[in-house]
Amino acid sequence: MHTSLCKSLHLDNSGVPIYVQLREQILRSLGAGMLARGDQMPTMREVAVALKINLNTVRHAYDELERMGAITLIERRGSFVAEPPPPLGVRARAMQIDSLARQTLATAAATGIDPAALADRMKVLAKQNE
Repeated sequence: MHTSLCKSLHLDNSGVPIYVQLREQILRSLGAGMLARGDQMPTMREVAVALKINLNTVRHAYDELERMGAITLIERRGSFVAEPPPPLGVRARAMQIDSLARQTLATAAATGIDPAALADRMKVLAKQNE
């Protein structure tokens, strides 16, 4: 499991910070089902060695993933794909959606992607996943 995730990760010179690229690729891997809830993630060191990047860069990405609720870091045991959070209230859910939308728009702008084209593509992909 660790090896396949590490092999699927790649970095580019797009100007997007490495930790952001790593965070986003891990989120995509989770969304694609490469790892299931409760599965152990590759260690930070494994990822750093596989990608030939600084361990602190990987730690930054993992810390952000934990803050987002995507993974759980357990001292001396490792990192695990988090269990789904309990349902949020309507207002909290709307705030979370707005935050994610702003983050996605900022990433699109940083990479030169048209937000309308991104929204259209997201609709297509969402329908495919239904």
